[in-house]
Amino acid sequence: MSLLLSIDTSTRGCSVALHQDNALLVSYDLLAEKSSSGMLTTLIHNAVTHAGFTLSDLDAIAVAKGPGSYTGLRIAVSTAKGLCFALDKPLVSVNTLAAMTAQIVDFFDETTLFCPMLDARRMEVYCAIYDSKLQELEPTQAKIIDLDSFEDLLQKSRVVFFGDGATKCRQVLEHHSNAHFRVPVIYPSAKTVGQLAMDLWKQQRFENVAEFEPYYLKEFMTTTPKK
Repeated sequence: MSLLLSIDTSTRGCSVALHQDNALLVSYDLLAEKSSSGMLTTLIHNAVTHAGFTLSDLDAIAVAKGPGSYTGLRIAVSTAKGLCFALDKPLVSVNTLAAMTAQIVDFFDETTLFCPMLDARRMEVYCAIYDSKLQELEPTQAKIIDLDSFEDLLQKSRVVFFGDGATKCRQVLEHHSNAHFRVPVIYPSAKTVGQLAMDLWKQQRFENVAEFEPYYLKEFMTTTPKK
């Protein structure tokens, strides 16, 4: 039986889950601001020990690789890599947007398309398009949303927009009858990171731990403080 620890700090807060095969044993989701670095290791310890295991019992570590917050992704990936090195365990990575879609896909029919959106800045979002089988129809991208965004898709299909990026885009897109918005906001969660990672684990689709980096999507931009 496979025991998989999953970590997600793609946005605010942090999330940890423990799966045994396809069963979710334990999960913690904290949405408090700036909780990632301070609480992540505590949640990992609690998830494993409360389920009656030790870290050495794990078969693999899974992490949400991005897109998302630069700081959050660095925290999750560095923690996951540290555990893999210390425990000599393989690393599995999952696209954050795919894992978000897995949270809601079963609530809609097979003709529905899904557009997870994470807030970037102004009217820009990180997004992708998935079908009901979680097949990626449009790749993960940074996209500036305007009245013409997704026009071709919305002419032919019902599209569900969700995530904190969808909240700020609703007024721009909801004029179209095929545009639907999921409320309340869907945040990334380790529960579905682990769900998708378990399939990758069974296929032995592991990352190179030494070389693996977060999927930032855009280069990190820094500013110079004013004197």
